[in-house]
Amino acid sequence: MATSDQEAVRQAPGHNVPEYTVSELAFALKREVEQAFPRVRVRGEISQPSMPRSGHCYFRLKDVDAVLDAVVWKGTLPRLGLKVEDGLEVIASGRLTTYPGSSRYQIIVDRLELAGQGALLKLLEERRKKLQAEGLFDAGRKRALPFLPDVIGVVTSPSGAVIRDILHRLADRFPRHVLIWPVAVQGTTAAAEVAAAITGFNQLVPGGTVPRPDVLIVARGGGSLEDLWAFNEEVVVRAAAASAIPLISAVGHETDTTLIDFAADRRAPTPTAAAEMAVPVRAELLADIRDHDGRLLNALNRRLREAERDLAGLARGLPDPVRLIEERVQRLDVCSERLSTATINLVALRRAAFVGVADRLRTPRQTIDAKAQLLAGEWRALSGALRRYAGESQQKSERAGDRITALSDRLARATRGLTDQRSTALDGLGKLLESYSFKGTLARGFTLVRDASGHTLPSAAATVPGSAVRIEFADGTVGATIDAADGRPIAATPAAAKSRRRDGGPQGNLF
Repeated sequence: MATSDQEAVRQAPGHNVPEYTVSELAFALKREVEQAFPRVRVRGEISQPSMPRSGHCYFRLKDVDAVLDAVVWKGTLPRLGLKVEDGLEVIASGRLTTYPGSSRYQIIVDRLELAGQGALLKLLEERRKKLQAEGLFDAGRKRALPFLPDVIGVVTSPSGAVIRDILHRLADRFPRHVLIWPVAVQGTTAAAEVAAAITGFNQLVPGGTVPRPDVLIVARGGGSLEDLWAFNEEVVVRAAAASAIPLISAVGHETDTTLIDFAADRRAPTPTAAAEMAVPVRAELLADIRDHDGRLLNALNRRLREAERDLAGLARGLPDPVRLIEERVQRLDVCSERLSTATINLVALRRAAFVGVADRLRTPRQTIDAKAQLLAGEWRALSGALRRYAGESQQKSERAGDRITALSDRLARATRGLTDQRSTALDGLGKLLESYSFKGTLARGFTLVRDASGHTLPSAAATVPGSAVRIEFADGTVGATIDAADGRPIAATPAAAKSRRRDGGPQGNLF
């Protein structure tokens, strides 16, 4: 029945509709759409964005009543200047076409623009919250600016009025060496160039051919939100937050706010204000230095006057040091004279003592040893007194101490020489005394005869027969009785005996 119906249609009168295949119709529609809409701008909200492995970007543009498929080819995506994000209201520019494989039409996008300041502010707020959550805006990350940088790096356009304002302000306040990194401050490449400039300055090596800046200034003049949008891009904000060099953000006028302001170490309302933040006023510093110099000089003079007054007051309570030295020198001279006289007297006394002891004692060697020990003790006592006196004098005068040391050395040498001399003399006297002693005679076999009263009998004529005598040998004493010599009694008168004792008789008198 269906076949008969088709035949009826074909055979119906006035049937002139051409017949197409599906492909013919699809491509015919494609040509018609592309010719009718070669360039369109479509406003809508981005929905369901996707990025397959091919690198192309697919999403939908929608409003309340309709949906339009959109495609961004891989080669066009980097030039969009805007990141495709879900819920973002944009104006997409491109050509309209169809996709025969699924019988749908779509727009091939080659440019994306935000659909108004409200959308930009929404995107800006969302991006700010995201970066703040990552800690890029924390106050603890901020670095202090150097007080007086040697080199200042400026990231800005080389042809604008901004760089001239900065250089002029720096020259007025405190001329410094300035490095300019020229960048585009607006457009699709601005964000990448600014981020690269910040990173490039940080990669300079200190002490290299190109000096590394001590502070950076990222500057741009005022403009609309769209004009300043490059400084809201993540790549710029992250580069500013990662900068090891302190960074001043000077983008726009005082009322303009960009995300780099939050990541920078300091925000300046204008580029001129950024130059003022970077360096102090040289004239003010010189004035401060002169003021401090004057105050320091006045304080020093005042302190010196006070010290001089205090010193004068203390000096009035002190004796004259010259008089003290003169008095000590005079005392030293007197002590030196007394010491010389005392030394001579001491030697004379010791000499007399040695002679007297040698005459009185039978053991000269023991006497010499005892006196030598006594002399050594006296010498030690005298040396100790001299050392104490020398120590006290040295504290008062080095020259007086030297003289005492010299006199002590001379006294020691004189005393040792005198002691050696007297010891030698006493040695000789002892030997002479021993040679004169009757003990030596007794040791040679002689005897000593004494009467009962202990008197020495120097001859036989001095004896009385029958009287008791004592005969002293070298090893002891024995008693005896006098009898007649050769059987004849010894007759002697007391006068004759006395005469013989006085003359010594034929034997002589040992004493």
